[in-house]
Amino acid sequence: SLKSYENSQNSSDTNLNKRTKSIYTPLELQFIEMKKKYKDAVLCVECGYKYRFFGEDAEIAAKELNIYCHLDHNFMTASIPSHRLFVHVRRLVAKGHKVGVIKQMETAALKAAGENKSSLFSRKLTALYTKSTLIGEDILLLLHVNPLLKLDDSVDVEGVTADVPDNYLLCICENGDNLKGRKKGDIVTGIMAIQPTTGEVIFDSFRDCASRSELESRVLRLQPVEIILPSRLSDQSEKLIHSITSM
Repeated sequence: SLKSYENSQNSSDTNLNKRTKSIYTPLELQFIEMKKKYKDAVLCVECGYKYRFFGEDAEIAAKELNIYCHLDHNFMTASIPSHRLFVHVRRLVAKGHKVGVIKQMETAALKAAGENKSSLFSRKLTALYTKSTLIGEDILLLLHVNPLLKLDDSVDVEGVTADVPDNYLLCICENGDNLKGRKKGDIVTGIMAIQPTTGEVIFDSFRDCASRSELESRVLRLQPVEIILPSRLSDQSEKLIHSITSM
């Protein structure tokens, strides 16, 4: 796969692709800058009436969405029609990918009437989706893509949301300092679970033993689709979370 944006990270002051010795297009340079900010996301870049993927993102999209991928200038590229964006975003997220939507901040009509009509469209990230934040939001995403579309125009809202399971985003933190009567492995754990589709929030703080039985019971009951962990986590908790997520 082509990793042109990686080759350019240390040479942002030049438009030359060091690997191929060819010139980056303005759109490719714009993508390079956006990819530096969101390295762990598959980026969908709005280009007129379609969304394009570039580089490794294009190869991932081609594999997961079964679409055509080809070389264009310095990058592999693939595209999807704008009105199918929410369908493909859901598929990518279901496969475990974080997906970023990059939208044009100008319309073609306004740009043509302005002084900078020959320049590149300005673009920025407008949405970043993961498993815990997408479900239930795709209708809003669809309307954002096409604001002229009404909910009763060939979109069955109940059909889209009826099979939506609980999609808790769970955050875990720990503190073992100054714990009275502490035994080896004991810890105080705090959790907060949020369900974006309903706004439900669950929080708790509890003392747990080395086996982490209390933490295990809560994680298994909530069945979160995504877990946020602190940079420092006890070995016992890390082993438990790993065993649960690997299942």
